[in-house]
Amino acid sequence: MNILATLLGGLTHASVGSMVIYTLVTVHITIVTVTLYLHRHSAHRALELHPALKHFFRFWLWIATGMTTKAWTAIHRKHHAVTETEQDPHSPQIYGLRKVLLEGAELYRVEADNVETLERYGKGTPDDWLERHVYTPFASYGIALLAIVDIVLFGAAGITIWAVQMIWIPFFAAGVINGVAHYYGYRNFECPDAATNIFPWGILIGGEELHNNHHTYPNSAKFSVKPWEFDIGWVWIRLFQALGLAKPLSTGPVVARIEGKQSIDADTVWAVLNDRFSVMAHYAERVVGPLVEQERRHVSAAAQKLMHRAKALLTREETLVDEKGRADILTLVRESAVLKLIYEKRLELQRVWARRGGDGEVLLAEFKRWCHEAETSGIQVLKDFVAELRSYTIPTLARA
Repeated sequence: MNILATLLGGLTHASVGSMVIYTLVTVHITIVTVTLYLHRHSAHRALELHPALKHFFRFWLWIATGMTTKAWTAIHRKHHAVTETEQDPHSPQIYGLRKVLLEGAELYRVEADNVETLERYGKGTPDDWLERHVYTPFASYGIALLAIVDIVLFGAAGITIWAVQMIWIPFFAAGVINGVAHYYGYRNFECPDAATNIFPWGILIGGEELHNNHHTYPNSAKFSVKPWEFDIGWVWIRLFQALGLAKPLSTGPVVARIEGKQSIDADTVWAVLNDRFSVMAHYAERVVGPLVEQERRHVSAAAQKLMHRAKALLTREETLVDEKGRADILTLVRESAVLKLIYEKRLELQRVWARRGGDGEVLLAEFKRWCHEAETSGIQVLKDFVAELRSYTIPTLARA
C-alpha cells in the first residue's frame, strides 16, 4: 500500500495548491527562456546574456520544449524577413487564423525540417559539444526527462502537470502570438506587416503580446512603448542586469528633441528617419485625427458613413489596405480637399524616407521641401507638426 500511495502521490505528496504553484513557476521559466534567450538574445541580438545564464536557458529549453536554439532562431528570423508573404512560415494572412492558431506547432516542425532555412537564417547560434551531441540529436530525451521528474515528484498528477508544461508554448507562442497577433488587436505603429498588440499587458507569454511594438522595433530588448503597457520580460531583463547577468543592447530609436530648434540639417533628417514609425503615429494623432473631426460636418451623407473609420483608413500601412479600403479612401479624398492633402502628404513623406539608402544631400533637400510645403499649406496642425519635426536631432553620445 505504501508503494502504491507513493506511485499515486509521488515522493512529495504535494497538495493541489503546491502542484499548481510548481506548474506555474516552471511554465514561467519556459516563457522567460523563450522571450529572453531565444527571441531577444538569439534571434535579434537585442540583449546580451551571461554565459552561465545562456547555458541554463539552453538546458531548460531542452527539457521543457524539445526545441533547439538554431531551429527557433532561424524560423523566427525568416518570419521577419518575409512576413505576410508565401514564404512566411506561419502567417495567418496566408494560412488563415484557424490553421496557425490550432496547428502552429505543426507549421513550426515543418519549417524546422527545412535545411535551407536553418543554414540561411540560423547563423551565430550555439555549435558546441553539448549542442551537437546532446541538445540537437536527443531533443526528445529532454522532455521525456521532465516527464519522469514530474511523475516521480507528483505521481499520477505529474502527467497532467507535464501536459500543461508541454502545451503552453505551442499554444500561446506558436498559436496565439503567431496567429492572433497578426490578425486581431491594436496597433501603435503602422509597420509594414499585420502585426498587432493583443493586449497591453505582456504576462502570459513574457511580453510577446506586444507584437506590433516588436515588429516595429525588432532590435529593441524592451517591447512596451506606451506608459500603460507592461512587458514582464523587460522586468526580468532589468533584474538580470542588476545582477550583472544581462545587458540590453538596444531599446528603440536613439533620438533627441530640442525644444525651439528651428534648423533642419542632416541630423534632423536622420533622427526623424530613425524614429519614423513614432513620427507617423504622431502624424495620425495630431494631424489626421483633428482634421477628420473638423471635416466630419462638411462631407456628404455617403462619406459620413466612413468618417468613423477615416483616421484608420488614411493612416493605414499601404500594403495592408485591401480593395474595399482603397475604394473608401478614394471616396474620402474626393469629398474633402483637406483629407486629400493630408493623405497625400503622408504618402509623400514615406517616399522621402524611401530614399534613405541614397544620397544624403538629396534626402535632406527632399525633406526640407516636404516641410516647406506642409508649413505653407494653410493647415495649422501641419505647421505645428513640422515644428515638432524641426526639434529632432541625433543625441551627442550617439553622434560620438
